[in-house]
Amino acid sequence: MKPSVRSSQSSPSPEVGTTAGWTFLTNHTHVLLCLFRNPDERLRDVAVAVGITERMVQRIVSELAEAGYLQISKEGRRNHYRVNSRLRLRHPLESRHTIGELLTTLSPSD
Repeated sequence: MKPSVRSSQSSPSPEVGTTAGWTFLTNHTHVLLCLFRNPDERLRDVAVAVGITERMVQRIVSELAEAGYLQISKEGRRNHYRVNSRLRLRHPLESRHTIGELLTTLSPSD
């Protein structure tokens, strides 16, 4: 059998808006960003936006709340989420920055 040769024309080039198999931000950041932008968003909608299961979003929200990054309050039949913007990022390379700085940078300005 001959080994297959891949043409450089057939390999996709990374472009904005395409999925490359990995991203620079974690699912935790994506979930937090969604809830920062829309504190009343349903977790089902967050799951669709992030591209993960609703169960995974529930787990991430639980971890973020346990770590103090997210507060959850009940408003009627819905949950309302508030991000603690003053907490520092967890990795030593980023620990001089707050989660609020990151989320504000990634959110559209009005």
